[in-house]
Amino acid sequence: MYVSEYTVTRADLVDAVYKEIGLSRSESSIIIESILGHISSALINGETVKLSGFGTFDVRHKKSRMGRNPKTGREVPITSRRVLSFRPSNILKKRVNSALTKN
Repeated sequence: MYVSEYTVTRADLVDAVYKEIGLSRSESSIIIESILGHISSALINGETVKLSGFGTFDVRHKKSRMGRNPKTGREVPITSRRVLSFRPSNILKKRVNSALTKN
C-alpha cells in the first residue's frame, strides 16, 4: 500500500490558487478560507456538500451503543454522535487508481 508522507495544507491550497489564477496571496487566502468556511457551515447545518468530480461530504448520525474497551475487555457506553463521512466520486477514484498503477 502506498502512503504519502506529504500532507496538503491550507497554505498549499493558497499557493496553488496564487500560481494558477494569479491573484495575490492575501486574495487567494481569502478565497480558500471562504470556500472552507462555506463547506464547514453547510456540514454544521446538516447539509450535504457535493463537489462534482471530487466527492460528497455529509454528516451521519450514529446512535448510542455499548462498546468494549479493547485493553480491559470491559463494556463501555458510547454516546450518540454525528460523524463526518466522505464518499469520493467515481472520477476521483479512477484518477487515484490510475495514478497508483503508473508507479
